[in-house]
Amino acid sequence: MTRLPIALENRNQDGAKLFSPSAGRNKAVIAEALAPRLPQDATILEVGSGTGEHGAAIGALRPDISWQYSDPDEKSRLSQQAWALPHWPAPLTLDMCADQWWADLPSCNAMFSANMIHIAPVEASLGLAKGAGQLTGVIFLYGPFLLEADSAPSNQDFDRSLKSRNPRWGVRELAFVKHIFGEGGFNLAESLTMPRNNLLLEFRR
Repeated sequence: MTRLPIALENRNQDGAKLFSPSAGRNKAVIAEALAPRLPQDATILEVGSGTGEHGAAIGALRPDISWQYSDPDEKSRLSQQAWALPHWPAPLTLDMCADQWWADLPSCNAMFSANMIHIAPVEASLGLAKGAGQLTGVIFLYGPFLLEADSAPSNQDFDRSLKSRNPRWGVRELAFVKHIFGEGGFNLAESLTMPRNNLLLEFRR
């Protein structure tokens, strides 16, 4: 059985809505960067949606889009449904380590995943890349990445901390991420430097 990713923080709750301290810090800046890069009336699949706050922040700027939440955790999906705009579909149960997790899904205009691949086994990254190749021509990734000798010390420390919790976790090397998406026909179209040594990556087929 796949070990599911977990939150690395304590979360407040109001009804079904969960509140993530990290999402509270970065959701606005992510939304401001991502919203103008999405096509009109787009359908977006978010992988590992967590509390649902990122989708809600983007939807506030782009109410024309249809945002498809997903997460393997039931409590998180309930929170996502509480954050969702009325016209959005119900959250999906998706596990990136499951064989052909994309098989029954329709195509989408773009995919998005924030802070997922470093708190999951590397197989989740591989599954994400394979699924993206089946479902879309554009995928955005947000989070910390290692840049070999140019890696931020805070990201190196975070990598060691993650591996001490679970040796299958870890901040991924950008070169590795580019490689696995490249095998699926994607090129890194844009890399935006974000606060706290994070990146927003845009891969296009």
